[in-house]
Amino acid sequence: MNRKIETFAFVSSGTPDSDEAISELARIYGQTEARNADVIVALGGDGFMLATLQNYMNQGKMIYGMNRGSVGFLMNEYKEEGLKERIEAAQAETIRPLKMVTETADGETFTAFALNEVSLLRQSYQAAKIRISVDGQVRLEELICDGVMVATPAGSTAYNLSAQGPIIPLDARLLALTPVSAFRPRRWRGALLPNRVTVRFDILEPEKRPVNAVADHTEVKSVLSVTVEEALQMRATILFDKNHSWNERILKEQFLY
Repeated sequence: MNRKIETFAFVSSGTPDSDEAISELARIYGQTEARNADVIVALGGDGFMLATLQNYMNQGKMIYGMNRGSVGFLMNEYKEEGLKERIEAAQAETIRPLKMVTETADGETFTAFALNEVSLLRQSYQAAKIRISVDGQVRLEELICDGVMVATPAGSTAYNLSAQGPIIPLDARLLALTPVSAFRPRRWRGALLPNRVTVRFDILEPEKRPVNAVADHTEVKSVLSVTVEEALQMRATILFDKNHSWNERILKEQFLY
């Protein structure tokens, strides 16, 4: 897809490499306030890219990342030359976050959003006991584990992959439900779910086996229940170099093992 890019807003993760890159890129291409820029260029790693996408959710902004961090699966290669042409030819992908709603032991309700995953993790030395329901139907009466997560296609190569979850193409209408160190049922490896479902987790024996819930970088302690569903009205647009698209990265990743 070709687009006309005239103005850039460069944002930095705050590392020395990122700050140095901003100075040079702003000198070459100019620096415009994000609200007025044709494109926002994020300089950092995957964590900063996720934060940038969250910051500009539903604002009609395109986010193009260049790697100045340690991972960079969501980022493009850092190059100063030809940036305008690269972005104009880049492939756009739409990402929708997950909405997490939690009820805590104190009776409070919290809502947070995640582009990668919503994860539940044991808070103490005791394994967690969790009941899992999908669209109101109990699918797993009791999962004994260190944790469990719901991951988006964008997040399927992050924590989900480390927990032996499946890699999902970005345009697949699926979510990964993946356990972390499942003890019972020991052979359960998770499930692939349609992205329109609502997943509910109920914590069993919450006083003895407390559990925290995390939506990307937002953590809620001592939850009693967590519901997760796709936030259909929210979206962010991420750009990938034409010769190194997201689907190509996903395909390549599956042949690295």
